[in-house]
Amino acid sequence: MKEQIFDKIRRKYVALTPEEEVRQLVISVLHEHFHYPLSRFSCEAQIKVGQRHKRYDIIILDGDRKPFMLIECKAKHVDINEQVLDQAISYNISLKARYILLTNSVKTMIFENTSQGYLQKNEIPYFK
Repeated sequence: MKEQIFDKIRRKYVALTPEEEVRQLVISVLHEHFHYPLSRFSCEAQIKVGQRHKRYDIIILDGDRKPFMLIECKAKHVDINEQVLDQAISYNISLKARYILLTNSVKTMIFENTSQGYLQKNEIPYFK
């Protein structure tokens, strides 16, 4: 039997893949350290990107239940690079989240969606 981990967002056990391990870690950090309520998270839901259907890793919703932060998780051995950012930006065309967070748990980058494009930030915003 495959090893499993409990997903607090989906409220069920899921396969413990290298990417899932990172996903659960980032959920815990954002909830415990940055005070994002678990009720604002959405995991692994389908979205339409152009003519294709894709699945995002995590979205944090704002008070109006609109995407606030799109989070793209990669396994620890996968580099966080421009290709990962491009993937997240393509998802964010329809989602329109204010922030994109990219992480493999070794390296984390955050970008703000502004009128000048995506600007890299130094800090993850705390929940307000």
